Amino acid sequence: MKKAVVILSGGMDSTVAGFIAKNEGYEIIALHFNYSQRTQKKEEKAFFEIAKSLKAEEIYNIDLPFFSQIGATALIDTSLEVPTDGIKPGVPITYVPFRNGIFLSIAAAIAEKENAQSIFLGVVEEDSSGYPDCRESFIKAMEKAINLGTKPQTKITIKTPLIHLKKGEIVKLGAKLNVPFEKTWSCYKDSTLACGVCDSCRLRLKGFKEAGIVDPIPYSRFL
Repeated sequence: MKKAVVILSGGMDSTVAGFIAKNEGYEIIALHFNYSQRTQKKEEKAFFEIAKSLKAEEIYNIDLPFFSQIGATALIDTSLEVPTDGIKPGVPITYVPFRNGIFLSIAAAIAEKENAQSIFLGVVEEDSSGYPDCRESFIKAMEKAINLGTKPQTKITIKTPLIHLKKGEIVKLGAKLNVPFEKTWSCYKDSTLACGVCDSCRLRLKGFKEAGIVDPIPYSRFL
């Protein structure tokens, strides 16, 4: 059976990407990273529940403590405020420097070890926060570098099935694939009730509104 390493944050987009991989007949190798993010424990819990829903054959839950030494992002450095006043042009303070590049490098090592043909990543370029490491041009460059830097017989494809979709389209696709959205978590700030006002919450709520589907997770702003 063909295998795919699926990078799962615990959020909506990566979960939908994982269910796409499952629907395409891949054996799932679930991969998650803990990097001192504000909602690390909540995301980790979501990851294990999602991996179980995907019937993952292998699970890698990897700690990357060096991210806290680098800092430079409101997702990790609590002295920086997570923006809550709406999505604005430019790269936001919640961008984690080269995060997807580092994640993909580790995913490639696991894919080579496990003889996996693909890496699935739930990045979105056209309807997102504007992170530079979510661009299709970057993903294609990383794929080329990975295949240059692995064994001759290793051929890895990075699949980004959501990259050109709108958030509403992602929600509709997830509903069609029976994605357990209630197990996912997207909020940048809080772990009990989603704040509803950070960029990630705003994009998620936008998607559910566009899809005409009620988001099953709780939000403090609606209480």
